[in-house]
Amino acid sequence: MNKKDRITRHAVSCADVRPQLGRDAGRLLAALAGEGAYAFSDPIEEGRLILRGGGAGVSIGGGRFAAAAGAALVAADLATREPGPRGRLAISAAGRAHLRRGAAADYGEGAAFLAQHLDLEDAGERGAEGRLRDASESPLAWMARRRGRDGTPLIDAASFEAGERLRRDIEAAQLLPRMGVDWTQPRVDGSGPRDPAAASDRVVGALARVRAALDAAGSDLAGLLIDLCGHLKGLERIEAERRWPARSAKVVARIALARLAEHYGLQREASGPPHARTRLWRARA
Repeated sequence: MNKKDRITRHAVSCADVRPQLGRDAGRLLAALAGEGAYAFSDPIEEGRLILRGGGAGVSIGGGRFAAAAGAALVAADLATREPGPRGRLAISAAGRAHLRRGAAADYGEGAAFLAQHLDLEDAGERGAEGRLRDASESPLAWMARRRGRDGTPLIDAASFEAGERLRRDIEAAQLLPRMGVDWTQPRVDGSGPRDPAAASDRVVGALARVRAALDAAGSDLAGLLIDLCGHLKGLERIEAERRWPARSAKVVARIALARLAEHYGLQREASGPPHARTRLWRARA
């Protein structure tokens, strides 16, 4: 039995102990999940909490909540409170797991509880229903989280989104070998997709987008992008298979993803005039 099967079996046995939260407590829990977010008692209005958020030493107001919502989170072990009358209220590890579980609830009970232990995300649509994958297995996610000596990520947000867009197109174009049964394909009983021609059009369109992206990156980087974004090979594996020097794949991957981002028109920062020209949406006389 593999890790996911063990977690799924444990999730089914523990499904009846999931805490049920009210609307105010759920909103407060989601707000506390933000970067640097915390709440404390309002010194002026009794029975209210003030939410603060932000990071890097910047505090931003996030609204007010009922103190009962914070008490409900603490009672459910979804938040922790520092000692003292004005102790800060912060989300706990169980609270973050609860939010991940709720975000994946639409994919079924097993996927909802798998989200507590895995970094699940939508892998893109292949037919009528989306599928989940573990984002921690993606080398792109690893590069986006990994920081260099200067504190900046190995790839910026534009490069990460460019790689993810290519991955989705490769998946939709059905370019990779499938290791299991594809339940989205038409079945013998005729209960599959109602319009096979529309599905074929999606595959052809995705294939055209993949070819255009690889042509824009260049033939010298196309193979690397397929391994990195399609087969999800790690940098060390790419270096071993291609017999490259150590840490060279990181440099080449950054160049390839930057070309890909340029092809998609993605930039790290927005550019343009500070103010747009005023437009009047009225018929001319």
